Amino acid sequence: MPAFPEAAARATRDARLRANLRHATHTIRDKRARAVAELADWEQLRAAGKAIKDHTLRRLDHYLVQVEEAVTAAGGTVHWAADAEEANRIVTGLVRATGEREVVKVKSMATQEIGLNEALAAEGITAYETDLAELIVQLGDDRPSHILVPAIHRNRGEIRRIFAERMAAWGRPAPEVLTDAPAELAEAARLHLREKFLRAQVAVSGANFIVAETGTLVVVESEGNGRMCLTLPRTLISVVGIEKVVPTWRDLEVFLQLLPRSSTAERMNPYTSLWTGTTGGDGPSAFHLVLLDNGRTAALADEIGRQALRCIRCSACLNVCPVYERAGGHAYGSVYPGPIGAILTPQLHGTAGTVEASLPFASSLCGACYEVCPVAIDIPEVLVHLREQVVRRPGHRLERAAVAAAGYVLDRPALLAAAERALARSRRLHPRRLPGPGRAWTDTRDLPQVPAESFRDWWRRNRT
Repeated sequence: MPAFPEAAARATRDARLRANLRHATHTIRDKRARAVAELADWEQLRAAGKAIKDHTLRRLDHYLVQVEEAVTAAGGTVHWAADAEEANRIVTGLVRATGEREVVKVKSMATQEIGLNEALAAEGITAYETDLAELIVQLGDDRPSHILVPAIHRNRGEIRRIFAERMAAWGRPAPEVLTDAPAELAEAARLHLREKFLRAQVAVSGANFIVAETGTLVVVESEGNGRMCLTLPRTLISVVGIEKVVPTWRDLEVFLQLLPRSSTAERMNPYTSLWTGTTGGDGPSAFHLVLLDNGRTAALADEIGRQALRCIRCSACLNVCPVYERAGGHAYGSVYPGPIGAILTPQLHGTAGTVEASLPFASSLCGACYEVCPVAIDIPEVLVHLREQVVRRPGHRLERAAVAAAGYVLDRPALLAAAERALARSRRLHPRRLPGPGRAWTDTRDLPQVPAESFRDWWRRNRT
């Protein structure tokens, strides 16, 4: 993937993409604002969510051991995966052991993060996405562009075409006569997926939360596909990031109020599924929990950056971000797009890569993302922190020199005053565009014109 500036430049030239994104994000953000306004104690809930997450992250080692003990006692098996390769090896091994060659999947950011579908395909195992938006993405040989609505960049006409052309290659074909009416598209997806639900013996899921005191996993969703995957197959494999732990059921109560209002603008999710280990004669007979690190421990060690691990994947920050609204999710080159992706991806993967190094700069630092975050992640603070890490790397000598020079001048009032006067007197000679590396900045904006008189001199002349 190219760095964000290059990918975003291409995306912003796509008028249809911008229209799709503008309509979808404005609709979601308006609904969310109304849902949040219903609660007089929203800010208290937000503070409680932040406090619970911070407490859990500080004692994560303790709570993860508690999770393992509780899941094991309930009949499940816990596996620890240090990185994506190990997680994929564990899951593919578990599926092969069942003798099955296909799995149904609940929407999961963690499995997208590790590239599980591709790893399974390499072993001859087909993974079927069952979330409607993820199904659209899979059938279209596409990539998700939004945390909550992966196919947000597609309109109804495009979805109808994808269903008509691609469904037959993955199973039951779409009806011969199919319009772009939402009810018809949903019915086509339901019929296509029903045979997979009834046939599949293995399911793969993520989880929104894990309750440490009982080892209970929680999935919240809006369509019911998740519940089908969680109850019908004989074997259930859940891949979950280690940061998804909450200590108690009482803590879960807070997040089950915060998440639906922030994500889908609902008072509660239509489907909230919870499972604890295995129960004879009810649900899967084998349950495996894969606890995924994949860079999370490194993020946890960063006092400023670790707040990104509070994220509950509501996507509220994407829906208010002016950069995301225009560039879309694909421009971020990551499973995690938008403001949260701009701080999470560089921490999980490091800032050495071209894409990762560019993401902390994919923001105007307007602060809208912080205002809507239900767990009060100060995304602008983390972005600035990561930018500092990036510019410390080789290849940013000119930028470091410019900042050092500016700091030297700003720290000396007399020198600053002299510089201001010099700039004012030479204003007619100033170029409209910056040379060299600074040219990229003035390619899309005007260079501010220096005033004829500095404020310092104006104050001295008029107020003294």
